[in-house]
Amino acid sequence: MPAEPAENSEKSSALPRSPEMMNAEDSALLVVDAQLKLLEIIPQRARIVWNIRRLIDAAEALSVPIGATEQYPERLSPTVPELRERLGEVPSKKCFSACVCTEIFDRWRADNRFRIVVCGIETHVCIMQTALDLAAAGFEPYLAVDAVGARFAIDHETALKRMESAGVVMTTTETTMFEWCRTADRAEFKKISALAKESPP
Repeated sequence: MPAEPAENSEKSSALPRSPEMMNAEDSALLVVDAQLKLLEIIPQRARIVWNIRRLIDAAEALSVPIGATEQYPERLSPTVPELRERLGEVPSKKCFSACVCTEIFDRWRADNRFRIVVCGIETHVCIMQTALDLAAAGFEPYLAVDAVGARFAIDHETALKRMESAGVVMTTTETTMFEWCRTADRAEFKKISALAKESPP
């Protein structure tokens, strides 16, 4: 005679979360060189700044650590005020890759933050070199494609293709926010939902 089913056996256990998806607990946000003089020559700059700001606000709400860099700010100006006021210390650099700012990445590695969402300027220079260096250093870079930009479309599009072929994960601002949030039954969802409902500039 077959054994009686165990109590509550009709309740199947939840399927595991895909390792392809980010979690607030294993991620960090890197804002690369979102500076006044660099942005003023970038098409769609208002939308790029808006998306970076939404990423910062989402990261803050969900306790995702945020790092930022500035490229030679003495000559190229500081980070745009709307973003700068939301950031803590912003180290400067002259190397195009932000990975020279090792204190940021040492801190994240120690905290087991290995998925790094990258945004900022310019796609084919500082963004691409940073993303490729992150991958080489053992991190998993994710690129918010609607929060990066370059002066010329050919440079932007070619850099996106090159990064993707090298294993950088392409994503968007809203995808990132909801992936970090994971579920609608947490208190932070109200903030994430409000960010998603904002009208673009």
